[in-house]
Amino acid sequence: MQTNSKNIAIVCNQLAGSGISVALAEKIVENLVHKNIPHTLFKENWPPDFNGFTDVWIVGGDGTLNYFVNHYPNIQLPLVVFNGGTGNDFHWMLYGKISFEEQLQQALSAEPKPIDLGKCNEKYFINGVGIGFEGEVVRGLAGKKKKAGKASFMAMILKKIFSYRSKMYRVIADNKTLTAKKYFIIDISNGSRAGGGFHIAPQAKADDGLFDLVMIDALRPLIRLRWLPVMEKGRHLNLSFVNHFKAKQITIESNASISFHLDGEYYEAAKLAIDIMPGKLAFRY
Repeated sequence: MQTNSKNIAIVCNQLAGSGISVALAEKIVENLVHKNIPHTLFKENWPPDFNGFTDVWIVGGDGTLNYFVNHYPNIQLPLVVFNGGTGNDFHWMLYGKISFEEQLQQALSAEPKPIDLGKCNEKYFINGVGIGFEGEVVRGLAGKKKKAGKASFMAMILKKIFSYRSKMYRVIADNKTLTAKKYFIIDISNGSRAGGGFHIAPQAKADDGLFDLVMIDALRPLIRLRWLPVMEKGRHLNLSFVNHFKAKQITIESNASISFHLDGEYYEAAKLAIDIMPGKLAFRY
């Protein structure tokens, strides 16, 4: 599609990245004006649909993406996400360390590629689900102004790592019931990175129609601390207390309320039913 035939909707989360997203959205608008490309910027109120537009550009982090996919799960237009948040883990997976100018060119010229979408109970997610310790960390960050960045994520990890008590979970992956036991972390990933730079599922791909299920056994606090840097770098999958599977459908049960996050947004539920929706979305990257 020629750039002069485009009509781009830009949706911006004004709270993302402590104002970074607004400045980035305005920079995008400035460049589109210079290129004479039709566009509309939505900041305060996003539209009920995107009829009449050719593309949607999302400015924000993983939380903004989560909000978007839950409000427009059936969107069929090509999408682009610009890193206007603090964590930006899914952006990193698609675009890596890319300059603004390079991404703008990709956004205008790259062919859209299919990206999988996840569904957990009645909510959607694009990057991942974190259960157990991850859920507890995000619960501790909920409501804080700088909740999504790696520095705040790490600070909360260190605050919780000695006090957290692992819980018993029963996991069913693609109709195979795994041994019910206590787990420190259960992570269901579509993207490979979370928490602003933790490579919890380094082999995950968002276009393979499969989740990466990473399960870390209950560990003593000092052992958790010992292996945290290894988990951060994504070098933990072969450790004896880590189990790694690929699966399309996952059920999580527990004898207590399950604390978990979807793309960094905190929730609680009695049971989780998680399904993948292959190629549900299309991104230019």
